[in-house]
Amino acid sequence: MTGKWTPSRIEDGPLVTGRGRFLDDMDPLPGTLVATVVRSTQPHARIKGVDLSRARAHPGVAAVIGPDEVLAALKPFPLSTGTPMYYYPTGTDKVRFVGEPIAVVVAGDRYTAEDAAELVAIDYEPLDAVVGARAALAPDAPRLHDKADSNVATDRTFSFGEVDEAFAEAAHVVEGEYDFPRYSSVPMECYSVIADWREGADGPSVETWANFHGPFTMVPVMAGALGIPTSKVRLHVPADIGGSFGIKAGIYPYVVLMALASKHSGTPVRWTEDRIEHLLASSSGADRFMRFAAAVDAEGRVTALKADLVDNVGAYLRPPEPSTLYRCFGNITGPYTIGAVQIRARAVVTNSMPTGLNRGFGGQQLYFGLERLMDAVATATGLDVVDVRKRNLISGFPYETPTGGVYDSGDYHAAVELAVKNADLGELRARQDAARAEGAYYGIGVGLVVDPSGTNIGYVGLATPSEQRKPGRDKSGSTEHVRISVDMQGLVTVMLGSVPQGQGHATVARQIAADRLGLPVEAVRVVIDMDTATTPWTVTSGSYSSRFAPLVTSAVVQAADRIAHTVRAAASVMLDLPPEELELAEGTVRHRDDPARAVQFRHAAGVVHWDPGALPEGTSARLYEEAAFTPREVRAATQDDRINSSLCYGFVAELVAVKIDPDTLEISVDRVSSVHDAGTVLNQQLLDGQVYGALAHAMGGAMYEEFTYAESGQPTSGTFLDYLCPTSAETGYDLRTDHVVSPSPLTPLGAKGSGEGSSMSFPVALANAVADALRPSGVEIMRLPLHGEVLHQLLSSEKNTEKELS
Repeated sequence: MTGKWTPSRIEDGPLVTGRGRFLDDMDPLPGTLVATVVRSTQPHARIKGVDLSRARAHPGVAAVIGPDEVLAALKPFPLSTGTPMYYYPTGTDKVRFVGEPIAVVVAGDRYTAEDAAELVAIDYEPLDAVVGARAALAPDAPRLHDKADSNVATDRTFSFGEVDEAFAEAAHVVEGEYDFPRYSSVPMECYSVIADWREGADGPSVETWANFHGPFTMVPVMAGALGIPTSKVRLHVPADIGGSFGIKAGIYPYVVLMALASKHSGTPVRWTEDRIEHLLASSSGADRFMRFAAAVDAEGRVTALKADLVDNVGAYLRPPEPSTLYRCFGNITGPYTIGAVQIRARAVVTNSMPTGLNRGFGGQQLYFGLERLMDAVATATGLDVVDVRKRNLISGFPYETPTGGVYDSGDYHAAVELAVKNADLGELRARQDAARAEGAYYGIGVGLVVDPSGTNIGYVGLATPSEQRKPGRDKSGSTEHVRISVDMQGLVTVMLGSVPQGQGHATVARQIAADRLGLPVEAVRVVIDMDTATTPWTVTSGSYSSRFAPLVTSAVVQAADRIAHTVRAAASVMLDLPPEELELAEGTVRHRDDPARAVQFRHAAGVVHWDPGALPEGTSARLYEEAAFTPREVRAATQDDRINSSLCYGFVAELVAVKIDPDTLEISVDRVSSVHDAGTVLNQQLLDGQVYGALAHAMGGAMYEEFTYAESGQPTSGTFLDYLCPTSAETGYDLRTDHVVSPSPLTPLGAKGSGEGSSMSFPVALANAVADALRPSGVEIMRLPLHGEVLHQLLSSEKNTEKELS
């Protein structure tokens, strides 16, 4: 389909003309009241008492709920491990981070609710706080959860292949210790929820609206906390979400909390988060402390890898964590032919906001360590950073990694060579030489990543030792559902359950359905509003882990092809021709070798609606089809802990050149060459948009964004004055993008995901570039983000070390 389809995004018109349908603009239920959340001011404290009486007595207040109401009505959210670190939507026995909900006030308007919220009195017993993964691991660290043995929420060790032998025989052992920051690709629109608790003859039910993007694994988690069947939780998601990038998967505790508030007020309840609340208490990606070691032979080839990964998941192991540790399990060796791997994977809790999904989750952290390590391998072996990577690249596909990932297709060497060519590496080296001759800093960095898409949710099972996994209770899969129908006038409706956040799912689904049915795109409409009572979905549904291109489009193909089969059968009656000799094209059903013998698509569809008795024997009179694309290549983890953690694996080769002002130490990106292999390109405009967006988010995590906390546990980045995000001014560098196309054999269209690639490759490529720029100064780059203040500290430390040595 490459080059055939170039329609503009059909999503753009309403958005640029102010006609978007966002949840805060909607009023689906009459009599909806407004909620305000009362939050903890303490990072760690025992709750000795919560006095709600004055708030309840305030004029205009309909209900106030606190820890007692939560404990009386809700169960803790089900966790993926058996660690006794119970998580409720409010603090109950303790508060464990600043911003944690404690109470909810419901009133006629927000002003009244916020006034009453100030009357809630909380009696705290302050406790010592712990901040950061290293501190949480200390034996004497303050313990967040009293029933747990430590702050370690999960700790697993894996070994694949002859790791010890490879290290014993290695010509070089290269090691590195790295830190990846906690940051969030902050959406334009904050959290928003409307909840309505209803008592019925068959028990309670909850109908909710939320700007929730999935994954829908959270629906049974919500139902479990509420103590009602999943079928009694009805969730609506509006067509427009002001971005999510994974962050809005963390909204589900507030859905449950507002449902409880609705139960107590007897009315529907609306809550919309403000920006301060969002930066304090929504969600972020996990910060990771990691150690890597590579066994390297005399030719510069890595024969074995050791990885010790420690994720700081914040105050609770909030589902779907510890996903960040395991999402890239199958591709933990990246694009390299590394035959043996040893992994230790831990998650620790600290007095900070809980973590979850963030664009590229798990990949940014992994590749920061792995690709910094590859630069260290180049240094140890005296090889060029590009050459050492080429020596280790995978060249034959399909390729199975030691951990169980099966890379479906690719041409990694071609992508790297194209990235180097487009970067004009010779010119960049000349710029670097000229800068160094003038005493300035200029560096060039490389980042190569395998880009997983179509996540297999079975990877979460790896957090549980195989001997503890219950037989018949395994998890796996990457299923996506699509429903297509044709009305009596031949107009086609495609219903998606993917809950897009602005990626253009409707545009691509429409073009694919139109292509398979031989129709103009104007004859197809796409419905992307989610209603779990009527929209087809499974627990794996949602807009995460680049699922749309490999999974949703495959379901669109399957459903459209079934519709096409019925329409051909109906047209065969009208044309008196065998169905197998007919094709759908140009809005008609026609003979494959004699296009003049044709009927309009709408007329053939009309036969099914108006004259079903005329259909050929065995043809069902239905023009609605639901397809569930369920690839067999993604299965549950094996007993030896191997798993193909995604269906498809793309590739990104990125070169970044940076300039550093010698006086201010300000870093500016000079040039980026980014080559992506996402299989078949379904829509070039949208693919380019995904690359540009991922680069912008990656720049945030690499150079600006970081959630920071004082040693006391108090947040120090709670507003946009302290939490900096990149703007268009910072993204105006020389960007050169290109593509290699290696169609996946596992999807009908050959497509793979592409939404997260540069969010994983750019941070480490930039770090490698800065390290290259500062190499004459002897500075090592071991953490992000990087900006002038960080470089000043690094250079000052290096100078002080030189003085001490002299």
